[in-house]
Formats: sequence, structure tokens, C-alpha cells
Amino acid sequence: MFRRVFLVCLTLSYANSTLVFEDTNGYLENSLKSNNKPGRVKREWIWNRMTVPENSHVLPNCIGKIKSTAADNSQSVIYKITGEGADTLFQVNETAGDIYVIKTLNREEKSQYNLTAKVLDKKTGKELDKSSAFVILVSDVNDNAPVFSQTVYQATIPENSPKGKSVIQVSAKDADDPTVWTHAKIEYHLYNGSEYFQIHPETGRIDTKPYTFDREKTPSYIIIVEARDQAGSATGYLSSKATVIISLSDVNDNQPAFVNDSFTCTIEESIPAGSEICRVTAVDPDEPQNANTAYRFAQDNMDSTFSIKTDPETKQGIITTKKPLDYEKQKEYRFSVNAKDSALPPQYPESPSSRARVTVFVKDVDEPPVFQPPFIFQVSENASLGGVGAVKAKDPDMPQKSIKYSIKSTHGTGDFFSITQDGTIVLSKTLDRETHTWHNITVLAKEYDNTNIYGKTGSSMIAINVLDINDNAPEFAYKYEPFVCENDQPGKLIQIISAVDKDELIPGTSFTFRLHHDENNFTLQNNYDMTANITLQQAAFKRETLEEYLLPIIISDNGNPPLSSTNTLTIKVCKCNAEGGCDNFLALRTGVGIQALIAILLCLLTIIVIVLLLALYRRRRKHAVDDLGKSTAELFDEYVRYDEEGGGEMDTNSYDVSVLNSVRRNGLRPMKGAQPDISLYSEVQKPSGNADMALMIEIKKDEADYDKDGLPYDTLHIYDFEGSDSVAESLSSLQTWSSDSDQDYDFLNDWGPRFTMLAELYGSQPLKDHPLC
Repeated sequence: MFRRVFLVCLTLSYANSTLVFEDTNGYLENSLKSNNKPGRVKREWIWNRMTVPENSHVLPNCIGKIKSTAADNSQSVIYKITGEGADTLFQVNETAGDIYVIKTLNREEKSQYNLTAKVLDKKTGKELDKSSAFVILVSDVNDNAPVFSQTVYQATIPENSPKGKSVIQVSAKDADDPTVWTHAKIEYHLYNGSEYFQIHPETGRIDTKPYTFDREKTPSYIIIVEARDQAGSATGYLSSKATVIISLSDVNDNQPAFVNDSFTCTIEESIPAGSEICRVTAVDPDEPQNANTAYRFAQDNMDSTFSIKTDPETKQGIITTKKPLDYEKQKEYRFSVNAKDSALPPQYPESPSSRARVTVFVKDVDEPPVFQPPFIFQVSENASLGGVGAVKAKDPDMPQKSIKYSIKSTHGTGDFFSITQDGTIVLSKTLDRETHTWHNITVLAKEYDNTNIYGKTGSSMIAINVLDINDNAPEFAYKYEPFVCENDQPGKLIQIISAVDKDELIPGTSFTFRLHHDENNFTLQNNYDMTANITLQQAAFKRETLEEYLLPIIISDNGNPPLSSTNTLTIKVCKCNAEGGCDNFLALRTGVGIQALIAILLCLLTIIVIVLLLALYRRRRKHAVDDLGKSTAELFDEYVRYDEEGGGEMDTNSYDVSVLNSVRRNGLRPMKGAQPDISLYSEVQKPSGNADMALMIEIKKDEADYDKDGLPYDTLHIYDFEGSDSVAESLSSLQTWSSDSDQDYDFLNDWGPRFTMLAELYGSQPLKDHPLC
């Protein structure tokens, strides 16, 4: 069978509620005209394009019908639908083909549902026609209000912004269908703040109105913006609101103003220059970054006494002193201070409150006396004792008090000066410029009243310059050591001499040199530059007859009065070699003679002999150690050093000293059975008598003497061998609980004369007459 499928869609329009048929295959030819006959088109499915409004609460609601021509003459067919929302949102009347909506739909969630229609044989369930797809559209209803992108907007504009300054733009969106009337068309309105700002109804941009925005008065504005849909409609719209916070940023547009019209401060006159005396405060309403407060004095004459500057942290004006204040001269100061913003534009005039009056009261204090110059005196050395000069100090307070003077110290130059009560400095000792050129003394001035109650004390350093007088004769500058050779020829320069003077060498000072008496061997020639030449006059010197020649020279200065001194120049006579050098000059200069050299040689020889004797002695003792058959380290490890010095002659009663002496004289023999690699101590048996004990001590002592590799002698070796059958048990005091012991030490008397001392010290019997008691 030839089939031709076509689709008839019904679109329901809210505007005119018309039905539109669409022939999808182009074969529909006036089939709906009442006067025309059906064409050759054979319909198989007939239904409408169905539309359902959202949020419909009339349920179930028939929204259309599906029908197939295959079921026109059959009563045993049923209709089925499948696809989106089938049987959950939409149901079909199986016999009639009516489509029902059974649940409320939301276009914003889903605006279109695609389904498939089937026609079946009721009995067999076989499809009678080919299944076909159809669409159910959800039409929009204005059920969503506009939603802002933010609930709170924040914006900042400078204060004093002009009209039309753009502030911020807000935006909102509507979830409804924008193609259906004006469901999603939004208009913006100001809910408040319309006297300061305006908003563009379509774009949502907020601008300023002609208004003077002053941050110092109103730092921020809070306005409400409303967004409405159904633009142009006065009713039936939905809306939402958002908050806009508009802050004003600061602009430097204010002059600082003083918090008070006047400021008062009181200071003591003793405050040093540069000290802070008071502060003045002017407040700038602008923010700190725009507060550039600068202070200055309204009167120019105050700049010489005070200065004012701005504290960078607090913006206060700090007034300080430029010079010391004096209560006796001026008790108070009155002046005005101006405060101005140094960076303020010129269109902002100064405020009347930017000037304040300042009063500074000076408080009187008890000040110490103040010295008046001069502070330097001059006195000639060797001057007669008496007055040098006078110092003067004044009490700056009113009324003035009397002053007494004293010397505090002379700064290490000696007690040469004293001072009277009226301030006269008196020379007490003769001065010597060559010892101290300057004398520095500290003078005290102490004020007192009629009742001798002392007050403040002032001090001053006084310098006394000691003037030089010519009281020292010139002398040789160096210790000359000239020499003359036996073969020197007349006219040879022997020495150039110069002089020094302890007195002050002022410009014009000169020295003259001359021989003390007529001289036939040497001549002296002044060079007139503080030096003179000594030359040989004749060659008549023989070292065998003369070793040195004494030449007295008189040196004079030109002081007032002139002084002179005689200085002797010692000229050595020596034998000279071919080059003109003195062979014995080294011995002459060092002063070492034959006798001294012989003494040095004898000393060296004595030292060599002593070293050889010590070497022989050490070699002999080494051989004695080798006879023991033990290493030095083994012998030293078994040596015990005791700090007890003994009882003098009482030790001779302990044991026979001759045993020790005989062992040292005859040497030691290794004990019978001792092995070289075994410690000798292990071979020593418990002593059975006094002689054996002495021998053991001697052996141990010699072992320590010849041990070169052992520990130092003051090292104590602890041995765990205490002997057996000792009635004394351990003598350690580590477990003693008190200083008083219950132990009876009288048994020490039975041990022999070696323990007599211990028995007397610790026994219960009284001590005998003893040198230590």
C-alpha cells in the first residue's frame, strides 16, 4: 500500500488564539475547505502541535488529541505515547486519543517535551500504523522576578564630585521567556537617595546629581535599587531590590583648625636650649595622608628665641627653645601661632580658627654661680710666690648671694696653687716650665647667705700658662763616640756636634761652640746652624801611650741672660786598617774587654760540665732500673705518693733506714720467679715483718723514680688490696654518718712504732707530749 505521511501542527497563540495547520509533505490541497472535495491525499496521523501554559493548577487538563486514519473504521484500537514525561506528566486516553497534563509544569526548568505516538490493535497489540513523533510546548507565564548579580554593591567616588559623575552600574536578570511580551524586560528604579543620585532605567548605571558631596559631613551613602519586569507596566510586575553603598574618598579641601584659642605652658629657666616646652594642636578634618599641617609664628621676633615644627605622627606643633631662658631678664613670652595646610589648593581660604595664642611662663630656679672670664693666666717660671690672678663668679639669681671660692683639683700637675675666699689664685710652689708647661685647675664657687647656709656650686676650669725664662744651659744633643786613628792626617773631620736646650727655642735662638782652652791636637769651627766641626790639627797619637783623649767644649746660648755649659767630648784612639777603619772599634764601643771574654768562656765551660754530669747520673739510674727486669711504665703504675711529710726523727724509729740506703747503693735485683711481662706488684706477698715492709716500699719507690712513661707523681693510685685479717677493716670515711666515731682505735698501739702517731691521734688515750700538740 502506498502511504503518504503528513503532519498537522496546531500552534496555540495567546495573542489571537488561532489554529494553524501545516502540511509537511505539500499534499494538503484545500482539504479544510467545506466546498471542496478531498484530494488524493491519504492521511495516516492527525493531531495538533500541543501547547500547555506553565504553572497551571487545573489538572488533569486536556491539551490536544492524537488520531490515526488507520483507526477510522475500527473500534478495537488503542493509543499509546512514549518519550519525555509520558505517563508521569502526560497521559493519553487510549480509545479517544486525548492528551492530558497531570502535573504542573515549569517552563524555566523545561520548555519542550518530545514524545512518540503509537496506534495498536487492542486485541493483538500489533501496531496498525507507523509510530510518529510530536512535541508539547510549555508556554511562559510571568512568574519570575528579576534577580541582581549582587545583593550588595560597593562604590567609591571623590568628595566634591560634579554632576553626572558615573558611580556604578548594577544589573539584574529575569528567568522568564524574553520573547513573550515583556515578561523579561527590566526597568531600574531608585528606591531612595534620588536627591543625590540618578539611575538609567534600562542600563542600571548610577550617576551623581548636582550636589556638594562633603566627606567630612557624610562619609558614605546607602541607597536601594529596584529592578522591575513588565517594563512600562505600572501594575502586574515582579521586582527585587539590591543595596548600593557609596563611599566618598577624601580630597584635601580643609584647612587645619586649632582645638583651643589659646595655649599656656610653664617651664623652668634652667631648661637647656633645644628642649621641648609645650605643644599646640590643630586638627585637619581631612584624612592623615591629606593632612599637611605646618605651624609658624605670627611674629617674626619669636624665631630667635623659639622654634616650632610638626610632629609627623600626631600632627601637633612642637615648640622648643633656641637659647637658654633667663627668669631675671624675662618672666613670660606671649605670641601667636598659625596653622596651615601646606599642600592645600589656593581656592580654599584659611580658616579663622587657624591661629591661636601661646603664653610661656618662665619659672625661677636656684642657679649655680656663673664664672666670668678670663679663664687663662700667665706666670713666669721661677716666679716668686704670691698672687697669679683673680677669678670672678656671679650669682644669676635675684637677690644675689655671697660666694666663696675653693680649688677642687689640679688635674695631676701638683699642688702648686691655692685660692683665697675672694677668688685670688696664689702661687704656692716654684714652677718649672720644663716640667709642666700648663697647669689646669678646677675652681669651685659656692653661694651662701648670711646664715652660712650653702646653696648651689658652680665650677670652672682655669688654665695657667708657665712662661719660659732662660734658666737652662745648652748641652750636647747626643752622646758622641768619636775616634781617631794613629795614622790620621791633620785636617780630618773627627765629629760634627750639635746642642739642645731645655728652654723654649724661640725664633732667633742660636748656640755658639768654643774650646775650653787652647788646643794643639784639635780645632773647633762654628757652622752657625746650631752645629760645629771638630777636626784633627796634628797627628801625634799612639794607642800604646794614649787610649782616649778628653776634649772640653763650651756651648753658649744667646738668651737673656746668656747661659753656657762645658761638655766633654771623649775621643778614642785606635789602630786603623788600610781602609781607615778602626780594628778595635767594636770592642771599644761595646765595652767588652779580655777579662770579660774570659769570664764568659768560664761560664760556658761550667754549664757544659754540669750537663755532662747530669747525663752520666741519668744513665746510671737507667741501668739500675734495667736490673729490675721491668719496664718503666710498670714500675710507675705501682707507685703510691703520700702527702704526709712524716714526723722528722721519729721516722727513724719506724724501720731501719740503712735498708733503704743499702738498696739504693747496691742496686736492685729482680725478685725470684718474676717475669718481665708480668706486673711486679702481683708477685709481692703480704709482708711478714718490718724489714719486708721496708723492702717493698723501697722497691715501689725506685720503680716510680725510674718510670719515664707513667703518670705524674701527684697522681693517686687506688689499690683494692687492703690485706687480710685486718682488725681495722676499711679506713674509708665514705660511710661515716657523723664526725664522732664509735670505733676504738687503741689497737693501733699494738701495730708497732709506725702507727704510734695514728694511735695518739685517734685513740681514746690522751695525747703524749708532741711537737704538734
